[in-house]
Amino acid sequence: MLLRHARSLLFLPASNPRAIAKARALPCDMVILDLEDAVPDDAKAAARAAAVEALGEGFGARLAAVRINVEGTAWHGAEMVAMKASAADYVVLPKVERARQVRDVFSVAQKPVIAMIESARGVLAAAEIAAAEGCAGLFMGNNDLRRDLGIPAGAGREGLAFAMQASVLAARAAGIAVFDGVYNRLDDEAGLAAECAAGHAIGFDGKTLIHPAQVPVANAVFGPDAQALADARRLIAAATGGAERFEGRMIETMHVEQARALVARAEAVGQA
Repeated sequence: MLLRHARSLLFLPASNPRAIAKARALPCDMVILDLEDAVPDDAKAAARAAAVEALGEGFGARLAAVRINVEGTAWHGAEMVAMKASAADYVVLPKVERARQVRDVFSVAQKPVIAMIESARGVLAAAEIAAAEGCAGLFMGNNDLRRDLGIPAGAGREGLAFAMQASVLAARAAGIAVFDGVYNRLDDEAGLAAECAAGHAIGFDGKTLIHPAQVPVANAVFGPDAQALADARRLIAAATGGAERFEGRMIETMHVEQARALVARAEAVGQA
């Protein structure tokens, strides 16, 4: 599966073997084994070894990534080296504020990097980060970003609007994927669905998640619905080239390309 096609990207503590085993039966598109926030300092080394072992066993058709610790920590170097020899598809790098951070990880780990935008400096440097050698995608780190921007607890996402759109613009300009941040309320399916829909509307490819129960909602919102897929197939079949009328509207090559991309995504995630 292409990263751009992923709808649901689930963070799991690399130190939790039960959660890792369960993930192999979940319908998520990516599993992210976390070595950073989810793992206490005294368990980092063991979690790193567990992550490498789990990656070796594989996650079926799911993409697999590892979030390593930020540069300057005691574990960063060893984790980069471990990722080079691992079966990870991607390395997730937190708190990125400079393109050089991405290049450094890519050069050592030899894996494509997904950069997390989690600070004001990260937002302002998003275009350079997205264009860095080895950068395959961007994640919004909205919890840390809220704190850095001084957004009050309980406030909506209005204060994040510029940062999110700037990250989408940066990713699209660089031709890479970009994903919305996590939703913290675990028992609020309606709220999660609304946030997924809002993120989808501004251009995010999918959503990072923190609980298995959130996966079906993200898949439903970010995956092509049956009506849109049927419309896309009719448009592709009817198009003959150039500007023309289709079911009461004007279409051109751009619309055909969009329809083909929608069908390709549906096929990639098993919705075709």
